[in-house]
Amino acid sequence: MSFTHRLDTVIETPRLILKPPTLEEFEPWCVFMADEEASQYIGKTQPPSAVWRSICSMVGAWQQTGYAMFSVFEKDTGRWIGRLGPWEPWGWPGKEVGWGLIRDVWGKGYAFEGSIAAMDFAVDVLHWTDIIHSIHPDNVNSQKLAARLGSVNRGPGKLPPPLDEMPVDLWGQTADEWRARRSDMWELVTR
Repeated sequence: MSFTHRLDTVIETPRLILKPPTLEEFEPWCVFMADEEASQYIGKTQPPSAVWRSICSMVGAWQQTGYAMFSVFEKDTGRWIGRLGPWEPWGWPGKEVGWGLIRDVWGKGYAFEGSIAAMDFAVDVLHWTDIIHSIHPDNVNSQKLAARLGSVNRGPGKLPPPLDEMPVDLWGQTADEWRARRSDMWELVTR
């Protein structure tokens, strides 16, 4: 089965463009992962060598599975502002839609807007029947976003090594639950 057609995937929302990552985003991704506050719940700060491997891992996942997190760009400026979307590396506790954006766009609703599009992609294109979000118990902002998306805290989960010592709660919902509320989500974005 070939997934190369998905490498051309571009999703536009009212304020964002989501597309598969490339090494063209390497420099802003390095700045993002060097920010202690922005990266504290997604694997801690990383040197450029680790960032390069992360991007290549995402690109490889797109080629081999037909999905991975998207690079997120502001539509008005074209600026890379983070990554979000479907993610399920080997040993992961479920099919996840996750997010991580640069700090100077926090509070603008971009993570909510992009995550709605990613949830739609996971349900409509990937045909996922259940979606989780692996969230550190201290990450109140991500907990609020998961709840706003309609997910509920299902309790503690376990990530595979080398992340197995990091505590996470698994938030989630079924595809049917998402379908029942997604039009309300988009309405909140367009207000």
